[in-house]
Amino acid sequence: MELRTFFVEDNATIRENLIGTLEELACIRALGWADNETDARAWLRKADDQWDLAVIDLFLKQGSGLGVLEACRGRSPGQRVVVLSNYATTDMRKRCSQLGADAVFDKSNEIDALIDYCVQQADARSRA
Repeated sequence: MELRTFFVEDNATIRENLIGTLEELACIRALGWADNETDARAWLRKADDQWDLAVIDLFLKQGSGLGVLEACRGRSPGQRVVVLSNYATTDMRKRCSQLGADAVFDKSNEIDALIDYCVQQADARSRA
């Protein structure tokens, strides 16, 4: 089963590579993307229950991934939100967790862990 996934990432190269990698290796289907907080919040509000996973960067062209994360707090129980950032410090991981992130991954050295997480989530959905 594919995870219907929304991406919040302002770097086009990273976004395109990430989407390609996750579609190939992790059973996800990209529904769309936003490069700023306002557009991300609007899409998530409009899409409501149409997505399974949101992958959010913290630093955006406008606004913050923390604001997007906060906007996901009212999501359905089966929806997952992960943060993928170069700024995955201990304090930031704690803050993301407080705002409801299901997981936080460092862009520079935890892409394999993100792939594993996505595969696990897709497997869990197919068994449910």
